[in-house]
Amino acid sequence: CLPTGSGLPPKCDWPEDIAAALGDHRHMIGGGHLFNGKEIAPLDESALDLAIDDIVQKGIKSIAVAAAFSPANADHELAIAKYLSQRIPDANITVSHEIGRLGILERENAALLNAALGKLAHRVVSNMQAALGERKIHCPFYVSQNDGTLMSAYYIARYPALTFSSGPTNSLRGAAILSGIADAIVVDIGGTTVDVGVLAKGFPRESNSHIDVGGVRTNFRMPDILPIGLGGGSLVTENGNRLGPQSVGHRLVKEGLVFGGSTLTATDIAVANGSADVGDVSRVADLDPALIERATVTMHQMIDDAVDKMRPSEEPVPVILVGGGAILVSRELSTASEVIHPEHAGVANAIGAAIAQVGGEVEHIVSYAKINRDDALAAATEEARHKAMAAGADPDTLRVLDMEETTMSYMDDDAARIRIKVVGDLKQTP
Repeated sequence: CLPTGSGLPPKCDWPEDIAAALGDHRHMIGGGHLFNGKEIAPLDESALDLAIDDIVQKGIKSIAVAAAFSPANADHELAIAKYLSQRIPDANITVSHEIGRLGILERENAALLNAALGKLAHRVVSNMQAALGERKIHCPFYVSQNDGTLMSAYYIARYPALTFSSGPTNSLRGAAILSGIADAIVVDIGGTTVDVGVLAKGFPRESNSHIDVGGVRTNFRMPDILPIGLGGGSLVTENGNRLGPQSVGHRLVKEGLVFGGSTLTATDIAVANGSADVGDVSRVADLDPALIERATVTMHQMIDDAVDKMRPSEEPVPVILVGGGAILVSRELSTASEVIHPEHAGVANAIGAAIAQVGGEVEHIVSYAKINRDDALAAATEEARHKAMAAGADPDTLRVLDMEETTMSYMDDDAARIRIKVVGDLKQTP
């Protein structure tokens, strides 16, 4: 929006290949707001009409709308979206205040990525509904999103980018359910990588930093995950002093020693040291005991170091091991108060998706000089509740999961940023 948004044009720091894939179609229109919701400039409707004329002429159907401080006041984004939908009824429109947070550049990037995925998302939803119909399965379907909650088919089509990194969040939620522990470190070990995340109140801790998606800087809500190059298929090299990041991946059952192959992997070491019982143990019986010990120590040290980087304090924390590669860890970790191997750990990801809840989140900048603090928090909480119910939550099960309140220093009007998230169980349909 003008006059404030002209310094850095859209996609200015994107990788060239991704920027080229989206084309170079943009329009700068007068409007936007300040942090306190006041207009920077009125919405320039004449410029908007000209911009829409150009969009119609070019046949563009996926559109992102971003305005300064739209999380504080979304009026201009919503007005533009309304104009667009009237002129282009079948357009896929993303308004940035619904997909990103404060920070115009990152929120704009997030909106652009979401809009670019719109057609694909609609196609996926349509194909899924058709597949369910062919199998005589007549019920709603849901997809897990990256905050550990579910989204309906309607929300998938509208906000496809919110599914980014939903895989690791499922494992964290599944770990909480299987172990009964709400606050812990979760180590999800797969065939190629280990994902280390933090459980807080039974949900994944969100990243406080900006997130790069394919080299594009965004401010999506994303889980705080630390991946390391270690998994069941990781290659063992340097006489046991190095594991990964190279991996045989899904070819483990063909190339690993215990499965008749010729490649020494982390799984072979786990079988050799007695922590795993898969494949043919006789095929690793002749491995050098010193190599087995070095590789075992290296594996545990890599995981210990990752947990150390992620734990919220210097105090040891419970560590929950999940994933098919959890068999790699057979010893204690110095950073863990206890190491937990829950039953059915290999399918924690599926369990986390199947038993996920539904949530709603609100972020606003408010002026306590204009509205009472308690009233502002109550209004935001109610808005979050309505969002959760619109997404399919049972209103009787809703609870506030997280509430953040940050005073905005050096701002007038006693301004504060508030963010509230509520979650609840999926409402049962008859």
